[in-house]
Amino acid sequence: MTATDESAESDQIDATRVEALIRLEAELGVFLRRGKRAMSARGRMLHPDLPPGGYMLLTWLAEHGPVRASALVDGLGIDKGAVSRMVQTIIDLGLLERHPDPEDGRASLVSVTVKAREGLDRVARERRVRFNDRLADWSPDDIDQLSGMLSRYNEALERQGS
Repeated sequence: MTATDESAESDQIDATRVEALIRLEAELGVFLRRGKRAMSARGRMLHPDLPPGGYMLLTWLAEHGPVRASALVDGLGIDKGAVSRMVQTIIDLGLLERHPDPEDGRASLVSVTVKAREGLDRVARERRVRFNDRLADWSPDDIDQLSGMLSRYNEALERQGS
């Protein structure tokens, strides 16, 4: 699709909807920038030398692991070389470990260590306290409504392959 095609498509969107989409894009931009800073801060809470993206890798791996490095590449959308370097760095920090794959002795699996899992649990508890403080004037229904809308948005992204 060319820039002209995209422009023609956006010209067909109702003006009120365009304004709403512009506001949404702006708010998502703020949200993503804050999220990136928060992920870095959480990573430093686990280990001061955790590389950028390391917290995201650890949380994904705690949920999906143990897995081969190729699953990390697919699951996180990070290139193979970056994953390999990051995994080795995090192994050296004592937060990941490598094991032989029982289904294929030539391959290995990566998993979080007990130390990492304990740290992730501690950070999650602290994160929930901060969420609670920030949303103190929100009702549980307000929080559920936001969660539901974010879920719908994530599902739409998934359907589009984004």
